[in-house]
Amino acid sequence: MSEGGGVAVSNPVRVALLGCGTVGSEVVRRLIEDSEELAARVGAPIEIAGIAVRRPDKHPELPQHLLTADAGELVESDVDVVVELIGGIEPVRGWLLTALRKGKSVVTGNKALLSEYGAELSEAADASGADLYYEAAVAGAIPLLRPLRESLAGDRIMRVMGIVNGTTNFILSAMDSTGAGYAETLDEATRLGYAEADPSADVDGYDAAAKAAILASLAFHSRVTAADVHREGIAGINASDIAAAKLFNRTVKLLAICERVVADDGTESVSARVHPVMIPRSHQLAGVGGAFNAVYVEAEAAGELMFYGQGAGGAPTSSAVLGDLVAAARNRVAGGRGPRESAHAALPVRPMGQTPTRYHVSLDVADRPGVLAQIAQAFAVHDVSIAAVRQRDRLSTASLVIVTHLAPDAALRATVEQIGKLDVVREVVSVMRVEGEDS
Repeated sequence: MSEGGGVAVSNPVRVALLGCGTVGSEVVRRLIEDSEELAARVGAPIEIAGIAVRRPDKHPELPQHLLTADAGELVESDVDVVVELIGGIEPVRGWLLTALRKGKSVVTGNKALLSEYGAELSEAADASGADLYYEAAVAGAIPLLRPLRESLAGDRIMRVMGIVNGTTNFILSAMDSTGAGYAETLDEATRLGYAEADPSADVDGYDAAAKAAILASLAFHSRVTAADVHREGIAGINASDIAAAKLFNRTVKLLAICERVVADDGTESVSARVHPVMIPRSHQLAGVGGAFNAVYVEAEAAGELMFYGQGAGGAPTSSAVLGDLVAAARNRVAGGRGPRESAHAALPVRPMGQTPTRYHVSLDVADRPGVLAQIAQAFAVHDVSIAAVRQRDRLSTASLVIVTHLAPDAALRATVEQIGKLDVVREVVSVMRVEGEDS
């Protein structure tokens, strides 16, 4: 404390900002406009030492004396914290490793980098005593990673399941509410700015898979990379799939699902996957519409937890970035350290084929005796149990919907493949996994 009773203020915490797009410009604005409040929270002023952008002349709205096109030189300069909002792998990986090895703390929202090289970055941070924070990498403004890493550190997490990509959730929500097809809904999402000109990272599931790798790593204290995550996108979803879900009072969502799988002999593994699923409309995730994100966590002691909010956008994501920056700055001032990587469990990643799932299968079949018996036999051959059957007759064909109990995914795939070859089956109309119901 100072003699006047106020809080003693240390030397400024100097920050280098790499990238200044939608999120970065919001971070700069708030660092300037809220400087006094942030200084009070940290115990020292936060000073922007420089902002690295590709084309400084294209940013007249930023303080010109802070701009540079040389990110590498800025990282090497006299700064305490490096905030990275550029994205991508190289050359960002090299810059952040340099920063961490020199003892500079890093705040990043780079999910692609973390999902591939998170272990390398964490090892560099541990070796130098620097901090590595990345709350903004998953679910934007939603405080999610810190609860998994810190608040639930004493609990045993069994499952993390959620909507972590706003673009795909907007598309699927619109298809559900309007009955429109995928292509026209994607066009509308692009027009409204929810989808990029090249939407493949979102609609093909790459973005969600990177986030699933980060979530699984934190939840199960094991190193999981994006390559370990089974990935399927939503491009194959059509209006018929949405209508089929409605028959069973379900809706379709693209979910990231990370779970602890316990085998009969007690051994444990991690399942990490991203794919479309049908979930009951009564489930907590079913009502999450538009571009919002939500993540559902199941833990042994804490029970069921739900995290919901805006998963993208300049202002929401800047909240997560600034939260990490304040934490890193406080540690600098107080001489403390943030949480380290926890990968002690080192659980193996379970192949998708061995992961227990449930299927919803829609078939067009011949309308004659013995059809269901032949189909049931195909399920029995692969030891897959049927939970529910619904049939609708029309002229010479019938529509048959079958929902299974839990079974290894490979067995379910093999069953569907065999059914598709039966003479009594005219077409396998739709195949989708089911989540959020008792098996």
